[in-house]
Amino acid sequence: MKDSAIKVIIADDNIEFCNVMSDYFMTQMDINLIGIASDGFEALEMIREKKPDLVILDIIMPNLDGLGVLEKLSEEKPDHMPRIIVLTAVGQDVVAQRAIALGADYYVVKPFDMEVLTRRMRQMFDNTLYNGKDSKSKYVSERSVAEKEEPADLEAEITKIMNDIGIPANVKGYTYIRKAIALSVEEPALLSSMTKELYPSIAELYNTTGSRVERAIRHAIDIAWVRGQLENLHEMFGYAATRDKSKPSNGEFIAMVSDRLRLKNKI
Repeated sequence: MKDSAIKVIIADDNIEFCNVMSDYFMTQMDINLIGIASDGFEALEMIREKKPDLVILDIIMPNLDGLGVLEKLSEEKPDHMPRIIVLTAVGQDVVAQRAIALGADYYVVKPFDMEVLTRRMRQMFDNTLYNGKDSKSKYVSERSVAEKEEPADLEAEITKIMNDIGIPANVKGYTYIRKAIALSVEEPALLSSMTKELYPSIAELYNTTGSRVERAIRHAIDIAWVRGQLENLHEMFGYAATRDKSKPSNGEFIAMVSDRLRLKNKI
């Protein structure tokens, strides 16, 4: 790990979500995850002791929520004040703005893409994420950034599809499926060699194995078929999308979504 790596603490009570983030950060040489807190009080203690460069702070936590953490930090005014990225849910814009007023630098709406998050993290520390106004404006939100991107942005389209069909962002398969679809859109031949090429390519990116990638993707598809929105599944997969019929295989799922995106964007 480089000395200049960004020292990060995650404060979120969702253990599986934290594990997903931890696994991803392990693959990033310039990011050093130094602690995970499950509630606000634990987060404050870690901030005091470990002096992180950045805290990824969920708004909803037990005992003391994210706003409570920001209020305490605002009162204490520690010598080493970390940058703060707040995680919010859709519809929490007022809460997010309150977090910004309390000193948060940036907010991200769940679910989000890990690659986009880490890109924003790096931009925070090389000063390229400012919105061009004064320092009180802090940083633009992930939602604002998304609105400025071109509508045909592949990452945004894949994320929307994943959200629409009900694959939660806190399962490992979410990240793997997103990457599999993106790679397959660019290189359709990978769909005919998933075990030998597609899964290993993704595994190398995330420091895992091809078999774990395959299992995680299958698990994510299982969740979508059990808990997802049937009408959205039906729109994407046709009459196959019923609870009493077999779900698509990993290959069928990825092929159908990537094919749809290629046709739409004329790739």
